[in-house]
Order: sequence, then C-alpha cells, then structure tokens
Amino acid sequence: MMRTELAVISTANIIENENYQSILQLPVKNTLELFQSFGILLFRGFKVNHTEMKDFAQQFSSRFVLDKDRPIIDSSNKFVTLVDPGMHYVSPHSENANSPFRPDLVWFCCAVPASQGGETLFWDGVQVWQNLSEELRQLFISRKIRFLQKFPVTDWKRFLGTGATIADVKRTLNNIEGLNYQINSDQSVSIEYCCSAVVKTKYGNHNAFANSLIAEYKNPRGTVTFEDGSPIPVIVINQINEVINRLTGVIPWQTGDLVMIDNSRFLHGRRSFADTRRRIFALLSYLK
Repeated sequence: MMRTELAVISTANIIENENYQSILQLPVKNTLELFQSFGILLFRGFKVNHTEMKDFAQQFSSRFVLDKDRPIIDSSNKFVTLVDPGMHYVSPHSENANSPFRPDLVWFCCAVPASQGGETLFWDGVQVWQNLSEELRQLFISRKIRFLQKFPVTDWKRFLGTGATIADVKRTLNNIEGLNYQINSDQSVSIEYCCSAVVKTKYGNHNAFANSLIAEYKNPRGTVTFEDGSPIPVIVINQINEVINRLTGVIPWQTGDLVMIDNSRFLHGRRSFADTRRRIFALLSYLK
C-alpha cells in the first residue's frame, strides 16, 4: 500500500508494507517515479536491515561512495556506515555539498530508534528557496560561496582507497571547476571549493537552496565565506534560519524504516538525543 502523509510542513511519501513482502519485491520503475516526484520516500513495515538497504539501493545506483567521517559497519559491506557520531543536533545540510563530490542519493535505515529525540529532520530546498526574500535570492544568485577544508592522509585514503597515492589525489582533483587545492608537507590536502548555494534539482531542473552553508557556518572546524573571502553576515544566516525553522519535516523513526533522499533537492539533519542505543545506518550513492 502507498499513501502520502504530511510530515510537519514538507510532504513525504510513505510506502507502507501491509503484506510483509520484502522491500526487494517493490517495482523499481514505480518506486523511481514516486521518488522523482517527491524527492524523499519513507519505506515502512518492510523490516529493512543494513544489508537489505544496500541491496535495495543497488537497484537505483551506479556506484557507492564512502563518507570519510562515519564508522563502517563491517568489512563485507564497507559502504554502509553509522550516521554522524555523537548525539548532538545536526544542522541542515546536503551531503558533501561543501565539495564537488556530492552524491545523488542519501539512504538511512533505522535499526534502533532513540527512546526520545533523535528524529531525522529534512527540508525541501525548493520550498526554502521560494520562501527566501527576493533580496536573499538575488544575493545568492549573484555571489558564490567558498568552503575551506583540510583532509589528513587518513581521510583522503578512506575516500580514494587505502592504496591511493598523492598522484591519485592530483588526478582526482585536477581540472574540477571551482576547486583549488594544495598538497601540504605532511601529505594532507587543503581544498578551497567555490560553488553556488542555489542548486538545480536532478529532476525538474528547479532552483533549490540545497547546500552546506548553515552546517559549515556553525562548524568550528570549517570555514565558509563568499567567494571573495568576505564573511557572510550573521543577519543573512538568521534570515535563512527563520525560513528553515518554518519548513522543517520530521521522520519519527521506527525499527526497520528506510529513507531515500534526493540530495540535489533536500537538506537533512537530526534532533539531539540521549539514548546510546540509537542506531541508524547510512549509505551514499550516485543514480544510474
């Protein structure tokens, strides 16, 4: 059975299992059509585990990518990880949007929900963009943003593979639009990446405010500015947050839930929690 449920402000399509069939029996074409329309799907009642998440995602994905910060579940499923460590609130962001390596799809699977809190939050970047003031829209159309990051050897080897070399780093990073990099004496890599905060969605070619601006602005380890290095005013961030706070969607997790997110359209985050048993798996991939 399929039904559409209003989740706070944003509409999330819930695909609910009433026949206790495997999620792998769902028709791929119909599922993809729903995904193209809604941009976020919640599969409930299929009792999905992390292995089935990978098998299901494989039907839609050309390849998987490993996040550098998340712990791997097991060696046989190296692309399946736990979500961001810690129990803190996670600010709105699109996955890896502070780099040129943004995946198309973000997958989450719930093994154990927190007893209280810990809900995954989501924001439709198309709605966010439409609700920003004309002044802010013109600002972000006319000015790009810049992210500064530094990757130790362990981080870029996790992304490129344990056998990767500096030559592999250079081959990967050379000739990418908006990207400048520096190889440091300790073989860490410093990256400067400039991009628009406004993204064209994968489906429909709509403008979406789908980026990592808010998350990186609050991140003491990261640096985000306008492209020329000038700071982004606090009043601009506050105005964006005011819109985002009105458009927050909530996923109240149940065991076995699976969520599929269009990373070109949606931002996601999470509420804080205190339950150490909470266990959510994550997977990142590119569409076929």
